[in-house]
Amino acid sequence: MSTTTIVKEVEDFELVSGLEIHVQLNTQSKIFCSDSAAFGAEANEHISAVSLGLPGALPKLNKEVIEKAMRIGLALNCEINQYNFFDRKNYFYADLPKGYQITQDNSPICKNGYLNVQLSDGTEKRIGINRIHLEEDAGKSMHDQDDHYSLVDLNRAGVPLIEIVTEPDIRSAEEASALLSEIRQLVRFLNVSDGNMEEGSLRCDANISIREKGSIAFGTRCEVKNLNSIRNVRRAIDFEFGRQVEVVATGGKIIQSTLNFDADKGTTSPMRSKEEANDYRYFPDPDLPPVVISDEWLARVKAAMPVLPKEIAKQLVAELGINLSEASVLADDRDLYQYYNEAKKYIKQLKSLVNWLLGSIRAILNEKQIDISAYAVKPAQLAQTINLVDEKKISQQNAVQQLLPALENKAEANAEELAQQLNLLIVEDADAISRLIDEVLAKYEAQVEAYKKGKKGVLGLFVGEVMKLAKGKADAKKVNELILEKLK
Repeated sequence: MSTTTIVKEVEDFELVSGLEIHVQLNTQSKIFCSDSAAFGAEANEHISAVSLGLPGALPKLNKEVIEKAMRIGLALNCEINQYNFFDRKNYFYADLPKGYQITQDNSPICKNGYLNVQLSDGTEKRIGINRIHLEEDAGKSMHDQDDHYSLVDLNRAGVPLIEIVTEPDIRSAEEASALLSEIRQLVRFLNVSDGNMEEGSLRCDANISIREKGSIAFGTRCEVKNLNSIRNVRRAIDFEFGRQVEVVATGGKIIQSTLNFDADKGTTSPMRSKEEANDYRYFPDPDLPPVVISDEWLARVKAAMPVLPKEIAKQLVAELGINLSEASVLADDRDLYQYYNEAKKYIKQLKSLVNWLLGSIRAILNEKQIDISAYAVKPAQLAQTINLVDEKKISQQNAVQQLLPALENKAEANAEELAQQLNLLIVEDADAISRLIDEVLAKYEAQVEAYKKGKKGVLGLFVGEVMKLAKGKADAKKVNELILEKLK
């Protein structure tokens, strides 16, 4: 089949996709026992009779799991199902020790929600959330540790998960990646998960089908499993859409199946035929009582919900006059926003604080490879430093290169007092500055003549040389004015 024909056929079809997003909750213990849920332990270190599925071991629900599920459900505009229960999903696999997974089938904790995502062209797309249900994670099979055997690590077995199932509202790979990015941001902001895809804390399956444009009937879907990055979600959707179009365009039929995505090749391949719900023989778990969420409990969780990043960004745009992308950087990082709120108590110009946090401070954090929560300079100290710069008491260069590093080792120091001790404050002595200017102009006689003949660009050279001699302890604007006066 020619490339031209395939392109024509692609234009006749549209993507229909929905995501199943698995989010590991950041509780200290597992969902049905007290084993640690921490990542990174030695293999099979965090196990017990319950997570091993030994006969007679009974599960006991972790209450914090319910609260975290409610929080993300509220953030995704869901109805909270105040009477829900757990089911057994039966299948046999080496890393599922009980032979079944405890999950929620008929009665999920959240349902009928939505999320508005912003696309690159500035438009918003509403994507429906069908349900959010709770379940336990399986263990991990490792096939590369031994030449003859596959090994199993059950540390992850029983770690609490929420599965966010969207409606089939996604029509492009961009929409899918925007949704996943926003959900990762939300789970981090709400402190329900660290959202680290590289550690498996956030995983995604994509259900992908195609249909002719204008049709309302759904096509046969294929599920691409365990996509571990936002980039791979986009790549898998784009490839699978093209593959399905080519199959249909050449007269073939899509076979409902579960697919693997090869990140190196950027292609999908069959894993197995797709299971139906009856294959799993769901039935209510007899060892766990129903979960009853009282009106009072739900009201407490709602009252404790923070303002979400989108609303914070809108407030920052209105309050400071900054653009939405700047506001979003500040709003999306919970720790950075908390740092901002603490620093603003001491700052004199709020816009300056934002500029520093998104500029100089961001550069410092990137260089140190830390986030703001690990930064040793306290919010009050940063605000004091910014005030000194705005009041022309210290140059920004000296503030960044000398004062802030000194403050990192002095948690209780006052920024202005420390600047004075370090001899960093700007010299107000006009006569002293004038002498430095005379020294520079005498040194660069040829450039002075060039300036007088119209080469105005050398002015920056003079200002820079004076600032060097002043060791940054001069106001560059004032130096500029004094040099212009002398050159007249």
